[in-house]
Amino acid sequence: MEQPVLQLQGVSKRFGRFQALKDVDLTVNTGDIFALIGENGAGKTTIMRLVVGLSPMGQGQITLLGEHAGHYRHALSRIGAVIETPTAFENLTVSQNLKVIAIQHGLSDDELIAKTISLVGLEEKAKTKAKHLSLGLRQRLGLAIAVLAQPDFVILDEPTNGLDPMGIVQFRSLGKRLQSEFNTTVLISSHILTELYQVATKFAFLHRGQILQVLTKSELDEKTRGGLEITVSDAAHAAEILDEANLKQLQVRDDSHVVLQNLTTPPEKVNELLVKAGVSVISITRREATLEQYYTQLIQEQGAAK
Repeated sequence: MEQPVLQLQGVSKRFGRFQALKDVDLTVNTGDIFALIGENGAGKTTIMRLVVGLSPMGQGQITLLGEHAGHYRHALSRIGAVIETPTAFENLTVSQNLKVIAIQHGLSDDELIAKTISLVGLEEKAKTKAKHLSLGLRQRLGLAIAVLAQPDFVILDEPTNGLDPMGIVQFRSLGKRLQSEFNTTVLISSHILTELYQVATKFAFLHRGQILQVLTKSELDEKTRGGLEITVSDAAHAAEILDEANLKQLQVRDDSHVVLQNLTTPPEKVNELLVKAGVSVISITRREATLEQYYTQLIQEQGAAK
């Protein structure tokens, strides 16, 4: 049975007149790499700040590693976090910064520090002071600080911000290793959705402080499968014709667009079926769906439902 590491129940948060979160329910289970997806202001960072106590609770309840927010006794000592800008001692080197963190956690293993530096790709900068690091390198140092003590739970807010392509590849490997080697649970947000897709096992889609949907990786793959986008004179009639022909994986986007999520059906067969039924076919295009497109579609559906 899956064990919850983090639970949010009916969590709401306001900043003056701005409703940052509204009735958020969320469960992150042991071993999840749980991605928060949303535009700026959707509530991703607010959730993270509430969890670690950087922002006072509004309404609702947060439970972290079995303890309630506001009454944590040991939970915070079992997590690592990089939220917004990574912090470090400016006049200390990379190695010295990690040594301080190790001491705070009661660790005295210099080999662990060296392994962590290698894990985030900072070997050549180990003796460089933090104030001389670029944004991408500071981001790597923040990741190293977060994972040094091999915590049970890691919270990463925009961890790929400023990373070069090699750094992004290394981060992808880091996320998978945290789960597979250390059974570390991860809560992560990023604007680079393609990278989130590479590492995450579960996805929560947020918009204006509310969760629109939570999906596992396999569920998301099912919903974002590519297919044929068909532009026709009458989408409703076209859908009926295709459904009667046992082509069931259909989505009517609007009055003139139908998406057939069936990659084995030849476009010429679809065209023939529709034309014979009197439906004018303007175009048939093979498309691959993306995470960005799916999120945009969710937002549009949310707006249409209001």
